[in-house]
Amino acid sequence: MLPLQRFFYVVCIVSEQIIPTCLNNMSQTQTKLKLYTPHSAESSDVETQLNCLVQEIRQCTACAHKLPLGPRPVLHVSPHARLLIAGQAPGTRVHETGVSFNDASGDRLRGWLGMSRDVFYDSNRVAILPMALCYPGVLPKGGDRPPPPECASLWRERILALLPNLRLTLLVGSYAQNYVLGKGKVYERTENFQDFLPQYFPLPHPSWRTGAWERKTPMFQEKIIPALRHEVARALAD
Repeated sequence: MLPLQRFFYVVCIVSEQIIPTCLNNMSQTQTKLKLYTPHSAESSDVETQLNCLVQEIRQCTACAHKLPLGPRPVLHVSPHARLLIAGQAPGTRVHETGVSFNDASGDRLRGWLGMSRDVFYDSNRVAILPMALCYPGVLPKGGDRPPPPECASLWRERILALLPNLRLTLLVGSYAQNYVLGKGKVYERTENFQDFLPQYFPLPHPSWRTGAWERKTPMFQEKIIPALRHEVARALAD
């Protein structure tokens, strides 16, 4: 079971002013507390809680000793979002710019979705939450390091609890798929995407390495991409 502070967000009442905050230490005794749960909070309360949580995440240094470029959490979230894109972790360009999928893989993913950058980066419609929020570095023989597991265990469920309007989650790549669905094969799940609807749509990571699989898998363009665009449009529809 997750600790209490992962599920409850606190409004501190101090000197008759209401100050939103996220407390790591629930043992403080000198403050009067009013507890809200994500399920009972009104929309404005949820937005305040999410903004508070994001501020806390921006200050996180839990994995700093593992990160070659230091911590710079990158995420795009709003309680109004209908679509969630769950990816792997930021690359170097995303780390530099602070914008998720701001690279060639993002161009490829937006091409699959048939989605403009304006819609893609409208966090009131599309939330982007990778399995790790900071750039993890590269392996000695090349390729990105796996997302540090501490990141998801610290933050992921707390963030998702404050995204009450999600209709569809794109599980992009093996790390997101294995976290949510358990161990499995990325391409096999992508080809059998209908088994995971209406909540999830599994996709391969949109790196250049996926191109070879695309070329030898005609159903990706003939069946999977049209279905993907249909499900995304359904999720974003008013």
